[in-house]
Amino acid sequence: MKKFTVFFGVFLVFCVFFLSAQNRNDPAISTILNHFAARNYSSATVTKAELDLIIQAGIRAPSARNGQPWHFTVVQNQALAKKIIPQVTDGSILIVVSAAGDGKTNGAVILDCGLAVQSMYLAAQALGLGSRIYTGPIDTINKDFKKDLGLPDNVSAIAVIRIGRLPANVDAVSSASPRNSADKIVTYK
Repeated sequence: MKKFTVFFGVFLVFCVFFLSAQNRNDPAISTILNHFAARNYSSATVTKAELDLIIQAGIRAPSARNGQPWHFTVVQNQALAKKIIPQVTDGSILIVVSAAGDGKTNGAVILDCGLAVQSMYLAAQALGLGSRIYTGPIDTINKDFKKDLGLPDNVSAIAVIRIGRLPANVDAVSSASPRNSADKIVTYK
């Protein structure tokens, strides 16, 4: 019953937000509707001020019972970043989101970390930066890079966000993956 109450509360907050922000020109709605997972980045660096805002967006993410189970490891060391994601461009940073546990069995913790990841991903895009979410390297991180990242044995990586500057004149429309239309994935009863 408590899980339902928490889920229902979060659902209501999001409904109120989206119903009150029906204007497509609203900056939050615009960022959500126009985001794309960048594949190409320039070598220009992300500023400390931008990084701090992105981290604050993750910290402010909702979580079940306000548990805030996440930990953020900011990887600015380019050699380590390239070990984790080989195609990382110089100047990009990685944020490894982790939490206590094995990273596979606690659905609430995984969802909470996912909300923090999404918040940081969208914050980066709202700042005009490129961002991309990775889960593919998670097993490798947990097996081979926990020590390099300073993650204790009882903590597991959940996801990685890559953030960087976009090259000039990026065409977000052609860079974005196609999306399913609402009529294919939404049922109204």
